[in-house]
Amino acid sequence: MELKKVYRVQSFFIPALFILLFLEGCSMQHRLAKNVSHFIRDSPILNDHLVGFALSESDRQGMIYTQNADKYFIPASNTKLYTFYAGLKMIPDSIPSIRYIERGDSLIFWGTGDPSFLKRGMREEKTFKFLSSSTKQLFFAPGRYTGNVYGQGWAWDDYNDDTQAEITELPMMDNLAGFKNEKGRITVNPHHFNDCLVKDSLTHQKEFGVVRMLEKNEFKYPSGVIPADFKQLVPYQTSTLTTLNLLRDTLGRDVQLIQLEMPVTAKTIYNSKSEDLFREMLLPSDNFIAEQLLLVYSNQFQQKLSGTDAIRYILDKYLKDLPDRPRWVDGSGVSRMNLFSPRDMIMLLKMIDKEVNNREKLFSMLPAGGLRGTLKNAYPKTAHPFVFAKTGTFSNNYNQSGYIVTKRGKTLVFSFMNNNFMTLVKELKAEMAKLMGYIHDQY
Repeated sequence: MELKKVYRVQSFFIPALFILLFLEGCSMQHRLAKNVSHFIRDSPILNDHLVGFALSESDRQGMIYTQNADKYFIPASNTKLYTFYAGLKMIPDSIPSIRYIERGDSLIFWGTGDPSFLKRGMREEKTFKFLSSSTKQLFFAPGRYTGNVYGQGWAWDDYNDDTQAEITELPMMDNLAGFKNEKGRITVNPHHFNDCLVKDSLTHQKEFGVVRMLEKNEFKYPSGVIPADFKQLVPYQTSTLTTLNLLRDTLGRDVQLIQLEMPVTAKTIYNSKSEDLFREMLLPSDNFIAEQLLLVYSNQFQQKLSGTDAIRYILDKYLKDLPDRPRWVDGSGVSRMNLFSPRDMIMLLKMIDKEVNNREKLFSMLPAGGLRGTLKNAYPKTAHPFVFAKTGTFSNNYNQSGYIVTKRGKTLVFSFMNNNFMTLVKELKAEMAKLMGYIHDQY
């Protein structure tokens, strides 16, 4: 009889406990939503422009709080989260670097758009070793990519900035020429461009720097003292001939051109680990990697390399359930033509979390508030970072989308998008950090 009483008490107590916990959670969500609303409403910094904010628990449907979450915003480099998710689905292990066939004493190869081939700061050399050690005559077959060297809506006058390298089917060394001071003179890497560097005594600049001519690979620098610590990366103008010459110089052997359509049976050489390249894209926000990855994705389902085709394929196959159909035009977010909503970002971040299925690994690939990447200086330095997110920065636009780990150990997903503000970006970042810190402390 006593056992039956205990059982009846337990049967009543356990559901009641779940109800209490549920009500407590609802109460906490309601209180947090109310306070976040008051914070944004009462902030003069957040009230002079368009703000979109969405906050959700990572493992639950629905939102804790939204403001303009269904409106479209210019995402800037938040776009790279879309490129990242596509990579998790399409190239989860390694990067296909080149396609090739062997015919008699010839080795014929095609590009895939792989950005890791001879990339600065990455040590993967599988493709380089494969080509340089082959005993066969090498033939490069161009033509898989016939698109523009810039993405839709890119600014032509940023052509000299290292953030806007050209898009090609077989990129090498980030499609950038590196210049630095060595013993009082400027050296160039790749060395192929040594004869393209000239001193221009008629040029006067506020800051010392190398400038490429708009329509050719002629690089000029001003006369005067070269700063001791001078280093600069400048996009070189790409072409089939330039690619061929760089291949010859880098491999240290002859490479010939051949016009040949790639057969579907062409084999693949894989270069870097996908995780390493994704991390290299996300932490410093590397535009070059993001753009080239779209070409790599298109290699997975068709013969032609096309970023536009890759975006269409990804939206239709993997992202058709997003609440707001995004306008997605490039891989990096350089274009102001991209338009995404905060609630789309929330769903995408949850899908990324599920796909990686390892938060330690996922967070290691993202900037961390106060610790690393583009969030290092956006948050106070703490013993344990609690914000792991991708930033997106344009003039008058600044966004963060990612994850918050709260004091209670909850993982929340957020998207905080700011468009068309006139205040100083450092003031906006400080205000965002205050709100994120409050959410971390209170939930």
